[in-house]
Amino acid sequence: MSDSPDLQGARRLLQRAIAGIPEERNPVTHVADLPARHARFAPWPKWAPEPVVAALRAGGIARPWTHQAEAAELAWSGRDVVVATGTASGKSLVYQLPVLSRLTTDPKATALYLAPTKALGADQLRAVSAVDLDGVRAASYDGDTPLHERDWVRDHARWVFTNPDMLHRGVLSAHARWARFFRRLSYVVVDECHSYRGVFGSHVALLLRRLRRVARHYGADPVFVLASATTAEPAWFASRLTGRECTAVAADASPRGARTVALWEPPLLEELAGENGAPVRRSAGAEAARILAELVIEGARSLAFVRSRRGAELTALGAKRILREVDPELGDAVAAYRAGFLPEERRALEKALLTGKLLGVATTNALELGVDIAGLDAVVLAGYPGTLASFWQQSGRAGRAGAGALVVFVARDDPLDTYLVHHPQALLDRPVEAAVLDPANPYVLAPQLACAAAELPLTAAELDDFGGSAAREVLDALVADKMLRRRPSGWYWTSRDRPQHDVDIRGSGGDQVAVVEADTSRLLGTVDPGSACSTVHQGAVYLHQGSSYVVDELDLEAGIALVHAEDPEWNTSAREVVDIAVLETLRTERHGGVTVCLGEVAVTSQVVGYLRRLPTGEVLDHVALDLPEQVLRTRAVWYTITDELLGGRAERDRAPGGAGLEPARLPGALHAAEHAAIGLLPLFATCDRWDIGGVSTALHADTGEATVFVHDGHPGGAGFADRGFAALVPWLAATREAIVSCECPAGCPSCVQSPKCGNGNDPLDKAGAVTVLDIVLGAVNHEDRHGHEVDQAAEDPAAKIG
Repeated sequence: MSDSPDLQGARRLLQRAIAGIPEERNPVTHVADLPARHARFAPWPKWAPEPVVAALRAGGIARPWTHQAEAAELAWSGRDVVVATGTASGKSLVYQLPVLSRLTTDPKATALYLAPTKALGADQLRAVSAVDLDGVRAASYDGDTPLHERDWVRDHARWVFTNPDMLHRGVLSAHARWARFFRRLSYVVVDECHSYRGVFGSHVALLLRRLRRVARHYGADPVFVLASATTAEPAWFASRLTGRECTAVAADASPRGARTVALWEPPLLEELAGENGAPVRRSAGAEAARILAELVIEGARSLAFVRSRRGAELTALGAKRILREVDPELGDAVAAYRAGFLPEERRALEKALLTGKLLGVATTNALELGVDIAGLDAVVLAGYPGTLASFWQQSGRAGRAGAGALVVFVARDDPLDTYLVHHPQALLDRPVEAAVLDPANPYVLAPQLACAAAELPLTAAELDDFGGSAAREVLDALVADKMLRRRPSGWYWTSRDRPQHDVDIRGSGGDQVAVVEADTSRLLGTVDPGSACSTVHQGAVYLHQGSSYVVDELDLEAGIALVHAEDPEWNTSAREVVDIAVLETLRTERHGGVTVCLGEVAVTSQVVGYLRRLPTGEVLDHVALDLPEQVLRTRAVWYTITDELLGGRAERDRAPGGAGLEPARLPGALHAAEHAAIGLLPLFATCDRWDIGGVSTALHADTGEATVFVHDGHPGGAGFADRGFAALVPWLAATREAIVSCECPAGCPSCVQSPKCGNGNDPLDKAGAVTVLDIVLGAVNHEDRHGHEVDQAAEDPAAKIG
C-alpha cells in the first residue's frame, strides 16, 4: 500500500472498520490505492459573451477545466459531442456554456434538456436559474408541471427541461403546438446518457430520431450535447443513441483526491442455513450498516449505497442502533435517502451532510443522479451496482483534493460479487463496459414507428435512420394490421387516436398492470405484463418510494394488482419453471464437440410459487401459486456439448477424451453452470441478472444434445444475449472462476444457487459445473489456437465489450 500522506486518513478509517475482527476472519480480500489527480485548466473561449462568463464566474467557476473547454468548443462549432468523465467533473458546464451563449446572442434561439429522472432535471434547472441571465427563460415541462403553466412554457420558454417520457407523450405528440420552439431549436442536451440502456435505451434512441425529424420538419437541425459517466466507446454509444456521428471528449481534467479501495467479502454464517441447507453469508446490507457506524464514530462523512429502497432503510436503522449503543446522540447523525424525496428534503439532506450535522447516509442509486454531494470521506457499496460505470460513479462521491478517501465494496451473496472480490483486476483495472441497446428490436421499433407516422407521415427516404430493412419489415406488418396505410408518398397513421399514450418507453409493450392500494384506490405504480406474475403475485412484497406493501390479489384479465400497506420482516422472490424452444438460429460456431449459437427462441414460463426469506438469507417457507403460463419471444445464446465430450453416457462410459461426467450428475452440473453464467453476464453486458433468464437440460428436443441457454428477459431481446455470444470465452471463464473462488463445499447463493429458480435449486452440482465449463472453454480455446475459422464477433470479445 502507498505511504502517501493523503491516504493515511483512508487507511485509518479502514483499520477502524475491521477493528475487533479476528485476523483469520478478516473480510478484506484486496486493498488498492488510487492516486490523486491534479486539475488542468483552459482559458474561457473567446466566443463566450462576457455576461455569460461573468455569471459563471460569479457562481464559483474561475476558469474551465480543459475537458470542459474542449467539449464546449466542439458544441459551439456545430459538432455533436459526448463528454464522458467521472463524478464531480463539471459536465454541466460543457452544455451550459454553449447553450447560454447561443440564447444570449440569438434572442429567438431555443434549447431542450433531457434527463432520465425528474429530480436530475429539477436540479439542473435550478443551477441554470441560479446563473441569472436575462432572457434565458428556462422552465420545466414534466408530469409535475401544473396545467396552467404548460401553455406559458410552450409559448415563451426558451430552454425547456424535460424527460424522455414527457418528450414522447407531451411534446412530439402535439408538435404543432410547439412550432415556435422547434423552429429555432439550436441545442439538445442528453444528460446521464449512459443510463439509457436495454429496452428503455432502445426506445430513447428511436425517440431521439423522432425528435430530429420533427425538428427538420420545422427547419431546425440542433446540435446534440451528451453527458455520460466514464464508459467504453462513448462516441460509438452516443452515435447509436442519437443516430448521428458524435465526437467524444473523455480525458478528465478535474481534480480528484487520492482514494483507497477495499474489497470486502462477508463471512459465511455457521449458525444459519439457506435453501437445501446451503451456507449463507452475512448480508451486505448488515455489513454496510456496521461499517457505516464505525465510520461515523470516526467522524467521517460517509455514504452507503444499497441496491434496494428497503435495504437502504434497514442499513440506516442498523447503523443507528449500533451508534446509539455507543452514544445516544450519534444515532441522529445517520439517515436514509431514497427516490421520492421532495426537492426541499433533498436540499436539506445535502446541506446537513456538507455542514457535518449528518455524517452517514444510506441510499439507493437515487443519489447517483441529481444530488450535489461529492468530496466525502468514505463511500460503502453494499453489492455491485450492476455496471462498472455505476461503480465508479458511486465511488467517485469520495475524495477531496489534498485529503484521502476510503471506498469499501461489500460483496453480496451473489456469483458476480464473489468473482469481483476475488479478482480485483476485473473491478479496478478493466475498461468500463459499453451500454447495450438495440434500436432494431421489432418489439420496440413497431410502436416507435407507429408514433413517428402519427407525428408526420413516414417516407422511404427516412427509413435508413430507423434501421433500413428492419424498419421496412415492421412497417409492412403495421400495414397488414391496418395500423398504418401505405401510399406512394409514404406511410400514414390511420386512427384519430394518437398512439403515444399507449406506448410505454420504459416497459416492454402491452397494457401495463396497475398496482392499486385497495383501501384508498390510490394508483401506486405500474408493472410490465410480462413481469407481473413474478413481481406482484399474491403475497409479494411490493416497494413504492420506500414504503412497503403486500399484494392481496393479482387480476391479469383486469390488469390490476390490489395491495395493502404492510412492512413484513421478510422479502419475497418468485419461483418459476421455464421451457424453451428454438425458433431460428442466427449464428453458429462449431468447436469440435461444442457448438455455440445465437438465435430467436420462445420461452414458456410459469410462476409456481415464491420464497419468503429474511434479510439474513434464511428461508422461512415456500408458498405455492397457481398462475397461467406466459410465452416470450426473445433472443438467446446457447451452447451444446456432445455425448463424446461429456464421456459419461451409458454406452460410451469413459469415452476417450471425455470428461467422465456420469449421466446422473449431468442435470445438476448443467443447472449449476447455467445459474452461475446468468449471475456473471452483467459483468459483460450492462444488465441485471433479473433482466435475463436461463434453461439447462441434459437432452434438448431442438438441439439433440446437452444444452445450456441464457436468454433476454424482454420481448425481441435487449442485446444482452448478443453480448454474451460475442464475449463467450471471458464470460464463461469468469463464471468458472466465480464458482472455484467460493469456499462453500457444495454450492450456495454466492456461486451456483439462483434466487428465482423454480426447481428449488435442485439438482445442483458445483464440481460438475466446473467440469462442464472446462469442457466448453477447452473446446473453444483449442479450436481458436489451431487456427480454425472463428466468427469475428467471438474472436476478440474484449474488444467488443470494453
